[in-house]
Amino acid sequence: MASAAAAAQCFSSYSTPATWALRQRGGGGARVLQFSSRRSFCVSATAGGFDNQNREYVIVGGGNAAGYAARTFVEHGMADGRLCIVSKEPVPPYERPALTKGYLFPPEKKPARLPGFHTCVGSGGQRQTAEWYKENGIEVLYEDPVVAFDGKTQTLKTSSGKILKYGSLIISTGCEASRLPEKIGGKLPGVHYIRDVADADALVSSLGSAKKVLVIGGGYIGMEVAAAACGWNLDTTIVFPEDHIMPRLFTPSLAKKYEDLYQQNGVKFIKGALIDKLEAGSDGRVSSALLKDGSVVEADTVIVGIGAKPVVGPFEAVGVNPKVGGIEVDSLFRTSVPGIFAIGDVAAFPLKMYNRIARVEHVDHARKSAHHCVETLLTSQTKAYDYLPYFYSRVFEYEGSSRKVWWQFYGDNVGETVEVGNFDPKIATFWIDSDSRLKGVFLESGTSEEFSLLPQLAKSQPIVDKLKLQSATSVEDALEIARSSLQSVASV
Repeated sequence: MASAAAAAQCFSSYSTPATWALRQRGGGGARVLQFSSRRSFCVSATAGGFDNQNREYVIVGGGNAAGYAARTFVEHGMADGRLCIVSKEPVPPYERPALTKGYLFPPEKKPARLPGFHTCVGSGGQRQTAEWYKENGIEVLYEDPVVAFDGKTQTLKTSSGKILKYGSLIISTGCEASRLPEKIGGKLPGVHYIRDVADADALVSSLGSAKKVLVIGGGYIGMEVAAAACGWNLDTTIVFPEDHIMPRLFTPSLAKKYEDLYQQNGVKFIKGALIDKLEAGSDGRVSSALLKDGSVVEADTVIVGIGAKPVVGPFEAVGVNPKVGGIEVDSLFRTSVPGIFAIGDVAAFPLKMYNRIARVEHVDHARKSAHHCVETLLTSQTKAYDYLPYFYSRVFEYEGSSRKVWWQFYGDNVGETVEVGNFDPKIATFWIDSDSRLKGVFLESGTSEEFSLLPQLAKSQPIVDKLKLQSATSVEDALEIARSSLQSVASV
């Protein structure tokens, strides 16, 4: 037990009092990074020691990854009296994808609500409510994010002033929404960003009285929120600077199919456009958006979905990857500081199968990285994390929708593409490199058996006959051609 003198310490909001020099792993060999202390402050703990009872393992962050990490600790019998979770949220970890899908349905169309989607129901696991954490001896500190840490003394400070001790630390801080500057209206009433339940509640409240909705951004958030707005029968416009929706994944041809579907549901698109500023009406609430070309779009509710950035503070000193952002880790999710790990959206990890450092903002990676990290921490596991990139979306699933959309993608969208199907409802796209290897595959409205084939294809990267794929008369035919290429791999 620490004495009062030992517990009195000076922190920096970004690092320890002294300058840190850490070896950061990455391409081109190790390099030494130096971080100077900033905004130092002194804190003191009570004579009894520290403010957390469970100190052996501490998880900072209360998102998806934290919930799945907690489950793995419980499975190993290492949670009770040992694990503490420090969260900025008022509730236990939940399946965050619901916030832009079922949570936004109108009241009469059976929207998702907590406690219905606490982790780990998204993967078929137990619903981990606040009672579950108590029953398993897990200490959870709610609405009290960590604002400082000292790696030398293995201590943390929270926003309320609590001083916490850790033996092993898992950074699971996730991402935060990228925001429009306040000077151009980014904080006006009626302007929304979605990262947590409070954000989604505020948006649902606005949708209930909205007449004209403007969605800024044509990526995941934008497309899912726009689909939800259709369930409210609202006048909805999406504005984005690119030539088509989902530019990081969709081909122009694939994007056109989905754009047509959204337009059939009344959604309007303004492409190649940038926001100059959001303007307020006489009541102070957002009333319109002025675009760079001088045109004006009326809107009483605005949703901004222009990306996210990893929450690395106050852990910059642990080592931030300069290219992809996030806390850099090895294939076991260990940072450059012994005893400190990072998982989920905030982790910059080696994407083994593509030989590059990546940061993946997706629930699938959050779940799997959490499990892999805790297995590493609690067992003798030394197997490298070998993640296969996976993305999906499910929209227009509210009651009364004339067409539900559910697509999945596995692999890497590099190389030439072959598109098969006419979106009635199925369509598939295959990405093939110069060596005729299948690198990535996309499928809309597949059967469970067809969806289960996709990761096999993307993982094996078989050589496929592009001409045969191009001549396929149906999605089913194309998938069977791709499946047969797996047999060739197996026979080698």
